[in-house]
Amino acid sequence: MNPWLTILLLVVANVFMTFAWYGHLKLQNMNVITSNTPLYVVILISWGLALIEYFFQVPANKYGYTENGGPFTLMQLKVIQEVITLVVFTLFTVLFFRGEQLHWNHFAAFLCLIAAVYLVFLK
Repeated sequence: MNPWLTILLLVVANVFMTFAWYGHLKLQNMNVITSNTPLYVVILISWGLALIEYFFQVPANKYGYTENGGPFTLMQLKVIQEVITLVVFTLFTVLFFRGEQLHWNHFAAFLCLIAAVYLVFLK
């Protein structure tokens, strides 16, 4: 499998998962749902989004894994996925939650993630 296709699938999966985990907070800000919306309704909405996430995450891992002919080891897949998760979450936070600010320590943490990606790909 093409490594970029694996990464694209992981990005799409993480967009859905970020909305599944945090989207209800934005929906509450927009008064689409309220703080009185029953928790089970919020959970069902999140589960529906998480189900869509699995349609991308599982193939990315299955076909991206070296033992299935993919380009990445299991450790590489996991580190890539974590970096994508944090990038998607950061973009989500900055774009949808305007009150959240990025600070120097966030950028320092991102540099550590870049170092993690570098280290996991060392032979």
